[in-house]
Amino acid sequence: MLELEAVKINKPQDLNFILGQSHFIKTVEDLYEALVSAVPGIKFGLAFAEASGACRVRSEGNDPELLDLARKNMLELGCGHSFIVFLKNAYPLNVLNAIKNIPEVCNIYCATANSVEVIVARSQSGRGILGVIDGASPQGLEESADVAWRKELLRKIGYKL
Repeated sequence: MLELEAVKINKPQDLNFILGQSHFIKTVEDLYEALVSAVPGIKFGLAFAEASGACRVRSEGNDPELLDLARKNMLELGCGHSFIVFLKNAYPLNVLNAIKNIPEVCNIYCATANSVEVIVARSQSGRGILGVIDGASPQGLEESADVAWRKELLRKIGYKL
């Protein structure tokens, strides 16, 4: 028997996070090293759900509130070999390549500040992530005013000249 469930990521509205899948207990230490090496001044909390042995939620971080948030969300998800990283003073695009280059990282499900629901399957063996619902559905095509807004935003936050 397979049961499906939507698990909401609980976080402040504008807080960015990354949800992924990995395969080894050293993920926690490797994620920590990748994050602190990628962006000076980054603040983060991360948690990884072990899928064998003691099956603990392993965690690290340099911000107590983000660390607590990561632990709580990972316990709620309860999916083996998944990880979650909450970020301050950085955007996911600043750290995604560093995370993807960690040898034990298998998959990134999402990297966003949007409201997210994680689609979780439960079987007799455990729980696993099938995918995510990231934000809202499109409300139409981009028009000229939307293009101007997009370009202005990218320049305002320093990602374009």
